[in-house]
Amino acid sequence: EAWRRQGGLVVFTAHAHEGPHDLGMLGRFYSDYIKKGQPEAALAPPICARPDEPVVAKKTYDAFLGTQLEAILNERGAEQVVVAGVLTHMCCETTARSAFCRGFEVYVAADATASSSQERHLGSLLSMADCCAVIHSCAEILERCASTRL
Repeated sequence: EAWRRQGGLVVFTAHAHEGPHDLGMLGRFYSDYIKKGQPEAALAPPICARPDEPVVAKKTYDAFLGTQLEAILNERGAEQVVVAGVLTHMCCETTARSAFCRGFEVYVAADATASSSQERHLGSLLSMADCCAVIHSCAEILERCASTRL
């Protein structure tokens, strides 16, 4: 809500598959998958998109690969992105690296990301801090937003 109040663009991503035929490399690592239309694929309250906020469907860790995310950001003139969500060491890190490679200044909200273990979470944050993102808490990101562009 604080991000929205400051005029920040919110874009959600939803990872889901129609069936085994569209798993790609994920099918080699996992026997189960998130099925489109199932409760596991839905955004969970209270984190839900508003009617005017885009929800980008994706089929892999990278929220940019094969999606309209970059076009949405470019259309809005975005130069920076803040990454939040799960899993830190999978989707969040891959998306942060991809955003960096596309020329966006990347911030990761350390306390708005999570992994399956604290070790994976912290390892991923350290890795991103070393090469592609500025790691801050949500409060620090909002504080920077209030005083500068970010």
